[in-house]
Amino acid sequence: MSRITDCLMAVRHRIDAAAEHYGRDPESIELIAVSKTFPASAIEEAMHAGQKAFGENYVQEAVEKIQRLDQLRPWLEWHFIGPLQSNKTSDIAEHFDWIHTIDREKIAQRLSDQRQAHSRLGPLQACVQVNISQEESKSGVMPSDTLQLCKVVASLPGLVLRGLMAIPAPSANEAEQREAFAAMRHLFEDIRMQTQRVAGFEDFDTLSMGMSDDLEAAIAEGATMVRVGSAIFGERKLSAKIES
Repeated sequence: MSRITDCLMAVRHRIDAAAEHYGRDPESIELIAVSKTFPASAIEEAMHAGQKAFGENYVQEAVEKIQRLDQLRPWLEWHFIGPLQSNKTSDIAEHFDWIHTIDREKIAQRLSDQRQAHSRLGPLQACVQVNISQEESKSGVMPSDTLQLCKVVASLPGLVLRGLMAIPAPSANEAEQREAFAAMRHLFEDIRMQTQRVAGFEDFDTLSMGMSDDLEAAIAEGATMVRVGSAIFGERKLSAKIES
């Protein structure tokens, strides 16, 4: 077996073990393999090891890989998980299956309008990014404004509102990790309760949170998607191209 295959098996074992420990069904937790800065060949290797969903942060790099792997598209699902500028929304609308990082109405409206020009793809699956730790340097809508933005996304024809996403402030302390993830779970559950009969919230079922260093804490608090990169592909090169 290859190194990536071995690492994928180890991460899936972590997910299964955490789910069992916290009384959850492992099938309710989807692994997003974060392939940013790694070549298309690494994605293809992971795909042959059974991985379907891949997360990318940088638009231009991602589009190049998506196009290079176009013949494998039926077996791949592309998730955009990075901060998004309004001048890059057309590429997301044309090439991706999911967007995890909607944090303002302007971005949501542009994505919806542009996705409708690619109607063969169907609506774009969308999560609202929440700045759950309320860090000045981090993207995401404030928790108090999340419901309103969710309502906007839910009303747009080119998008399907799927849930919430967060990247809490990093911490090596499990209790602190769980506190942030619990806050996300409470926000998610509160929005679900308030929108039970609201059109556009029928598919609101996703809580995207947890990465290589804290996926167990995220699973403990209800994550339905975890985004793991370094534990699968290895450490990223410091010289890797970073795109705004």
